[in-house]
Amino acid sequence: MVNEEKVKLMNKMALYEEKYGKEDFKIASYYKKDYISYQTIITVIWVTIGYVVLFGVFAAAFMESFLNEATLISIVLIMLAAVALYLILAVSYGLFASRFYQKKHIRAKGRVKRYVRMLTQLEKFYGKERKKKNE
Repeated sequence: MVNEEKVKLMNKMALYEEKYGKEDFKIASYYKKDYISYQTIITVIWVTIGYVVLFGVFAAAFMESFLNEATLISIVLIMLAAVALYLILAVSYGLFASRFYQKKHIRAKGRVKRYVRMLTQLEKFYGKERKKKNE
């Protein structure tokens, strides 16, 4: 005879494994601080790469007209503005990434805890079935 509660529980577990399982298990395997730090560093690295590429494209596009009218002071001011803009972008993206990945870790950890509870319930169902067979 099929236990309806057990089937429902197994269905919930299969849906979870299909939708979130792999990613949640990877995320939950990290300590929260380590996961947030790692993902934030990766984000800042990608922001840096993007900024350097964009700066290079703009520099190449406007280099000739800029060099014709450039003075030492204007070059220094543009470089300072470029560095300031980079710092603002890196810090803001870093803070955003930190909050985003903190929430992501908390959600994943909660879903994994619920999954473990479902596994425990399933184990109890099987334990009851074994007891009935042994009697």
